[in-house]
Amino acid sequence: MVSVAYDLSDRVAVVTGGTRGVGAGIARAFLEAGAEVVVCARRIPDATVEAGGRTARFVSVDLRDPAAVREFFTQVAADHGRLDTLVNNAGGAPFRMLADGGPERHARVVELNLLAPLTASLAAYEVMSSQASGGSITMIGSVSGTRPSPGTAAYGAAKAGLESLARSMAVEWAPKIRINTLVLGMVRTELSALHYGDEAGVAAVGRTVPLGRLAEPSEVGDACVFLASDRATYISGASLLVHGGGERPAFLDAATVNKET
Repeated sequence: MVSVAYDLSDRVAVVTGGTRGVGAGIARAFLEAGAEVVVCARRIPDATVEAGGRTARFVSVDLRDPAAVREFFTQVAADHGRLDTLVNNAGGAPFRMLADGGPERHARVVELNLLAPLTASLAAYEVMSSQASGGSITMIGSVSGTRPSPGTAAYGAAKAGLESLARSMAVEWAPKIRINTLVLGMVRTELSALHYGDEAGVAAVGRTVPLGRLAEPSEVGDACVFLASDRATYISGASLLVHGGGERPAFLDAATVNKET
């Protein structure tokens, strides 16, 4: 058996929202692959992100501020000499039915989950397009953008738009910059209890996934490292499903047909 190892020791990666949860898992995967990693978020994290005896550098930046974002990426390139990979991970939304929130609240969700990744990608493009080696951008999408998402409708709409945006970027910015999307299902993080309850609740939710469990942040990170590596040099404009097999259609459990025939 031939093992596949990813060596990104000469690369520089930026992970937005990379201080906790899925983002921290992505950052750790890049650290373990040898990359220099810069994580950014609005708030200073309680702990550093570490893996393999190395630590990700943290920079505070509001991704909704275009001027601050451009300054951030310019500084990353100046400090590290290059920028090879951007992972647009920052995002999220509270559970809120559409009629329970005003348009301003829903607009903020779209701003964080669609416009902020666009802003970051444009700033990264300015750096990557001037490099002979180009670069890669990975959008962190969601199954919420592929099916009805009651309670997170604006978030689902933004994630659908993000996937479409990535496909257009992949055409406009080829061949120097590759852009792909990871379409995530449910991921087990330190915030899982807020969504699914105690361990029994998390396990019960996990059983609804064909693979029988929620994803781990490290597994999302592994997929990001692959897309950023030389093993994926002909992959662009793609949407990689990282959802454990998807969601079982509800009608299968509701149907009353004789399953023995």
